[in-house]
Amino acid sequence: MSSVVNDLNSTAFTLFGQQIKWSDMVGNLLGLGALALGWRRSMLTWPVQLLSGVVLFAAFAAGHLSGSAGKQLIVIAVSVWGWFQWQRGRNRTGGDVAVRFATWTERGVLVLATAVLTVGLAELFKAYPWMSWSPWADAYIFTGTLAAMYAQARGWVEFWFAWLAVDLVGVPLNFTNGYAFSGYVYSIYFVLVILGLRSWWLRSRTATQQSVLTEGAVA
Repeated sequence: MSSVVNDLNSTAFTLFGQQIKWSDMVGNLLGLGALALGWRRSMLTWPVQLLSGVVLFAAFAAGHLSGSAGKQLIVIAVSVWGWFQWQRGRNRTGGDVAVRFATWTERGVLVLATAVLTVGLAELFKAYPWMSWSPWADAYIFTGTLAAMYAQARGWVEFWFAWLAVDLVGVPLNFTNGYAFSGYVYSIYFVLVILGLRSWWLRSRTATQQSVLTEGAVA
């Protein structure tokens, strides 16, 4: 097993003076695929995200990036939960995945919980420096990922904003710590996030309009 991990974390090639690791490249390519599948509301987004999480966990754990490695544990766990959540949603709606904007109460709870957990985790990392070399950044990435994936599993449009907020910190941190491929694919992530946000936004509006028409017909 250790030889496999070492092979994954070996250098694949050099790009613009930066060493590209196999694990960083493969994991992020899988992540791109998962994001594109999420945009299409495909159930395949969850197993692909899980596989991406496994590969990137091996990469970040080897680099002692606790927050980024912990982020992948969240990806793995929530991928399983998210698959069941979407499957239940499809059963209720006749085969499609329902998406919507979160209510203001749901947004407030999500933001507050994320902030509290970020502070608590950062203090834990500061108390035990061996756990993280960048306590606040790692805590932010960890809790932001949890919030984003929870929102995705619930079918909230806001999950796209959450992923963007996580990447704004995570990508520069990955460049700093030698995971350059994560930085290079950020522009692609950004485009997919914008397209996915637009798709889900329009989808939520269509669903709302259909609901209003149905209620009007019943009345």
